[in-house]
Amino acid sequence: MARTQGGMTPAQMRDPNYFPGIIKGTPLGIQHVLAMFVSNVTPAIIVAGAAGFGFGSADISDMIYMIQMSMIFAGLATLIQTIGIGPMGAKLPVVQGTSFAFIPIMIPIAIQFGMAALMGGIIIGGIFHFFLGTIIGRIRHWLPPLVTGLIVLMIGLALVKVGIQYAAGGVPLIGTPEYGTLNHWGLALLVIAVTLGLKFFTNGMLSVSAVLLGLLAGYVAALVMGMVSFDNVSRAAWFAPPDPFHFGIEFNAAAIIGMCLMGVISAIETVGDISGITKGGAGREATDKEITGGTLADGFGTAVAGVFGALPNTSFSQNVGLISMTGVMSRHVVTIGAIFLIICGLVPKFGAAISSMPIAVLGGGVIVMFGMVAAAGVSMLSDVVWDRRSMVIFAIALSVGLGLQLEPNALQHLPGTVKVLLTSGLLPAALIAIILNIVIPHEPEEVDDMDVSTPASTVSGGKS
Repeated sequence: MARTQGGMTPAQMRDPNYFPGIIKGTPLGIQHVLAMFVSNVTPAIIVAGAAGFGFGSADISDMIYMIQMSMIFAGLATLIQTIGIGPMGAKLPVVQGTSFAFIPIMIPIAIQFGMAALMGGIIIGGIFHFFLGTIIGRIRHWLPPLVTGLIVLMIGLALVKVGIQYAAGGVPLIGTPEYGTLNHWGLALLVIAVTLGLKFFTNGMLSVSAVLLGLLAGYVAALVMGMVSFDNVSRAAWFAPPDPFHFGIEFNAAAIIGMCLMGVISAIETVGDISGITKGGAGREATDKEITGGTLADGFGTAVAGVFGALPNTSFSQNVGLISMTGVMSRHVVTIGAIFLIICGLVPKFGAAISSMPIAVLGGGVIVMFGMVAAAGVSMLSDVVWDRRSMVIFAIALSVGLGLQLEPNALQHLPGTVKVLLTSGLLPAALIAIILNIVIPHEPEEVDDMDVSTPASTVSGGKS
């Protein structure tokens, strides 16, 4: 039989249960960590900034803690996916990480209601997400590409403002002469240039870790410019375990509703990623057991993370692409990467080193990442059949969602809880799109002209 990819046969590469050994498996596992690392810790930094203890604060120990928890609980949730606990876990190479999708909802909750309310919402939302695993197959038809593409696009649009603020020096500098200076923009643009250069003009590990290496280039430049302080690294401990209810816990209606609604979006994303893994890595469709187990693990990982002050977890799509690219389907390879993440998270000095990165450097990275989120939404929308019905649904949902996000004072007379949920932009856009897609009938001529073999998902507003 022909040998390939470091001595593994094609059958071994497509087998989730095959273990290539520590020597071959370790670099493959580390590669998965490099592909997701920046995206995994960035939400913690953003939410910490919104809550008032991020970059520029007198004490950033809580941000360092959140960075630690991002690594620990991404690793733990990944282990549940790869190894499994009872019915939980897809037992596939599913990489879990902190979700960008929740950021537009978490920021206003953290600002208006505090971290305790946010953690309460994450715990209840994770439990709700867990139970979605039992019915996920029955609600997938509610979310055709017209709806999911719009939701992903709205997530990207809600985040791009944060990227620009970071590149200009961060929220604490807004209103000061230092905001938007050439020093800050120069670092951000350097990160973008290095990232694009590595992504499109190199191959292998250099291309896969382009964002991480771009950030390292910006970090080195900031170090040369004297913009990096290692005070927090020297003060940080070498080891610290997770702290239950680190931020306290409070059950707030806005936080709970927001996290539960976003749990539906995250569950659908996980179903898509699991399907992508089995299709790209093994050339087959995902089984119901794999999809159910993966969704259960998604929700359980999020609920446990909330107990220890971490943010919601979801499957990471960039790692799905990595599996398709390498062809290595081994879940044990991803297990190695998960263990590496947990070890890094237990060392506060590691989180402190990340927190010493100037915010403008991070801004260059998140401009690329957030833009790619919006681009992914546009790509999903390319599968939509753009008849008048689809255009009307998209137009109304986008107009209301984006409009409320740009002009939150339009709802100043509503109760605080309702205002937070609606002015996020994301939830009203998603709800409007889902409801309109269900209730608006298709045009008679559209149905008449359809071939009898047209998939049901096309009738719902997009092609599968």
